[in-house]
Amino acid sequence: MNAAKRRERIISYLKSSSMPTSASHLASLLEVSRQIIVSDIALLRAGGVNISATPRGYILSEDGSAKSGHDFEGILACRHTSDQLREELYTIVDFGAEVLDVTIEHSLYGQLSGKLNLSSRYDVDLFLNKIQNNSDLPLSCLTEGIHLHKVGCRDEKTFQLIKKALESKNMLIK
Repeated sequence: MNAAKRRERIISYLKSSSMPTSASHLASLLEVSRQIIVSDIALLRAGGVNISATPRGYILSEDGSAKSGHDFEGILACRHTSDQLREELYTIVDFGAEVLDVTIEHSLYGQLSGKLNLSSRYDVDLFLNKIQNNSDLPLSCLTEGIHLHKVGCRDEKTFQLIKKALESKNMLIK
């Protein structure tokens, strides 16, 4: 299969998938290396295809951002140590909310964001395992723990409960 046909199949697969799809899974389906898929995704993005990378894989969206499917979205300003990351994320998902992304303000690059789409303890554990196994650092390590999370919830009341819980753990910046 030539590269153009492979990229068409990547788009088709992402359109039909309701879940994020890893580069490794796409590589297996298309019988190429993971690195070829990563390169294909980069070229598709450069060509204007709205593919987002999450910790669980790639997603395709029409407007360039993943649809959260939540009735309410809010922003949390947080600060904590790297040892408290699991507790912060568990606190949010335990209320039935989804941690949509993380954003930091970097002195050199300005605002940097990464999609997370974490909606369960299982998702959080997968994310944290990637940090441990790849020796990668979360964005908040670049800003002494200061970061923002966009959170999707069923309603504003749930969002306020999350804020109170994080505040009680001294993880919320007031």
